[in-house]
Amino acid sequence: MIGLGTIVNVGTVFAGTTVGLLLKNGLPPRFERTILQALGLCTFFIGIGGAVSGLVTVENGALSTQHTMLLVLSLMIGALIGEAIDIEARLDRMGEACKRKFGAGGDSRFVEGFVTASLLFCVGAMAIVGSLEDGLNGNPSILVAKAILDGIAAIVFAASLGKGVYLSIAPLLVYQGGITLLARFIRPWLSDALIGQVSCIGSVLIFAIGFNLMFDKKVKVGNLLPAMFVPILFFLLGRIFPAVAAL
Repeated sequence: MIGLGTIVNVGTVFAGTTVGLLLKNGLPPRFERTILQALGLCTFFIGIGGAVSGLVTVENGALSTQHTMLLVLSLMIGALIGEAIDIEARLDRMGEACKRKFGAGGDSRFVEGFVTASLLFCVGAMAIVGSLEDGLNGNPSILVAKAILDGIAAIVFAASLGKGVYLSIAPLLVYQGGITLLARFIRPWLSDALIGQVSCIGSVLIFAIGFNLMFDKKVKVGNLLPAMFVPILFFLLGRIFPAVAAL
């Protein structure tokens, strides 16, 4: 059944969030910060691992880097586009509107839970590759594996950030479901190398999410989201101007 992977993913996030909220009600407040930092630490190193695997190669027994200029340009161009659109503020406003609609005015971390969980669940290699595999071959195995990881993360997120994590189900459904439904149309445009480049940029953004969680800083990850799609632009330009493909 095409789309089963996303359905399972949505189900595990919902279940994980529910379990996390039950735990939250039984935990003293001082535990919340430590749990959040632990999640940030895990997210931090997941991002590092994905970024390093995309940027570092081994040639003749020596380490070398690749796509570093593409990474720099993607983040710079993505930041300019994201700031112009102000994606982060739009996400915050959406979260605030839902917060009022669902009567969660007393939940000070509702918006943070929604934005942070949405970014983490939607950014990364497994979301893209798994959705393509599900849409093209009806094989949900990658998304099912991702669903297990997301369900565990949802428990920890909800235990520290509250019920705003429930709302992350909406962008997850739209993002993964959209890629799954459109897989047959977009797959011819996505080479394995291009998917790897997009995943590498996504891993850097996951690293930034972990940084925010660990150090309570505010890297505007939402405004950096367009960076994930810049490699596609360079891929198309590389067909016209071969020098661009060398990035």
